[in-house]
Amino acid sequence: ATIIRPSIMFGSEDGFFTRLAELARISPFLPLIGGRTRFQPVYVGDVAKAIVVALSREDSKGATYELGGPRTYSMKELLLYITKVIDRPRILVPIPFLFAGPLGYTIGLLSRLNPFSGPPLTGDQVTMLRKDNVVSNKAKTFEDLGVSNLETVEAIAPTYLARYRPGGRAPQLRKA
Repeated sequence: ATIIRPSIMFGSEDGFFTRLAELARISPFLPLIGGRTRFQPVYVGDVAKAIVVALSREDSKGATYELGGPRTYSMKELLLYITKVIDRPRILVPIPFLFAGPLGYTIGLLSRLNPFSGPPLTGDQVTMLRKDNVVSNKAKTFEDLGVSNLETVEAIAPTYLARYRPGGRAPQLRKA
């Protein structure tokens, strides 16, 4: 088996950037859990390319690849970026892990009452936020598969996050 371990993936209909943008659309504040936790977001299309290449190469059999995008961000940086792109400045409320874990498990349980949408936060997500989600120094990566020219968050995310802006997709005109 070939194992592909991507960092948090982004792309239209992702469950990370879009979920946070939706939360920022309806709430005046955003919970900041693991503000220093680092991520290396990777574009879903780049992961797909890597999988196609890995399937075609004999030397990838039995190998594990960690796939991360070209830049590392903290959770705080990602929240600030999302709110900037969607033109919805929000107050970031730091929530220590001590409180975030029980809160996540409680919200996860309560969200089962509504089968039509997923929970905004679960205990498992809080557990995952305790550790960085970046490529390790010793891992095989995109480079080992010959996949280059990776897409950036800044190039792709605004194309699908624009729908969360006030008034929809069009940038707002500001009065001078």
